[in-house]
Amino acid sequence: MDWKKIFFVFFTLMSLTTAIGFVYSPSHIAIFIATGVNVMSTILHIGTRNLIAAESLASSFVADLHLIPAFIFYVIYNDLNTGLSFAIGAIVANIFSLMLTLVASSKQQNEEDSY
Repeated sequence: MDWKKIFFVFFTLMSLTTAIGFVYSPSHIAIFIATGVNVMSTILHIGTRNLIAAESLASSFVADLHLIPAFIFYVIYNDLNTGLSFAIGAIVANIFSLMLTLVASSKQQNEEDSY
């Protein structure tokens, strides 16, 4: 078992689900957790070496650059609509990141099966 991959997928999926939780039921705690977990996911992306590492890291940065402003707009400026808009953008970026991870895993599995 590849524990780094397990933690990487866990944090990416956790970021996605907490961002969805914030969209469903907005709260200061939910957006804080979503932002923190996504930043941890981005840190885990750094140093990953696979077929689509650059694309995956870029999508994680995009999610960070949506969740951080979502947190700021919702918590500091009390602007729920803008916070939700940014959170939805982060959800799209996290879905894209998970799709890239599935493609890379599938490709890696095919290469292992061919040996």
